[in-house]
Amino acid sequence: MPQGERTAPSQARVDSWTWAVRLFKTRSAAAEACRGGHVRVNGATAKPAQPVRPGDEIRIRAGGIERIVIVERVVSKRVGAPIAAQCLIDRSPPPPSREVLATMPRRDRGSGRPTKRERRETDRLLGRTED
Repeated sequence: MPQGERTAPSQARVDSWTWAVRLFKTRSAAAEACRGGHVRVNGATAKPAQPVRPGDEIRIRAGGIERIVIVERVVSKRVGAPIAAQCLIDRSPPPPSREVLATMPRRDRGSGRPTKRERRETDRLLGRTED
């Protein structure tokens, strides 16, 4: 093999790949998301060491947002943002509009857990009761 020429790996660990293409800030965060069941590869829950190959669909649920990406190219080392964009096809749904986000009920930060009364009111509002 001539000097400076490398062949791309045919597969990589899912935690390493998601970190390398900048879907997670750290590899340990990617591994933790896998262990928590927030990463799915081709519809199945993925462990951190599960291999990914080109064409695999990866679904990530982080921060209340679902990301759906297709593996275009396998990389195992962290790469810059322009190269990372070439390694995946983003099929994520568009984020909700500001109007929709403004109408969603929200608790004040630091106000603790909702009381039983507040949970009942929320369930009634969302139509989750049999009243």
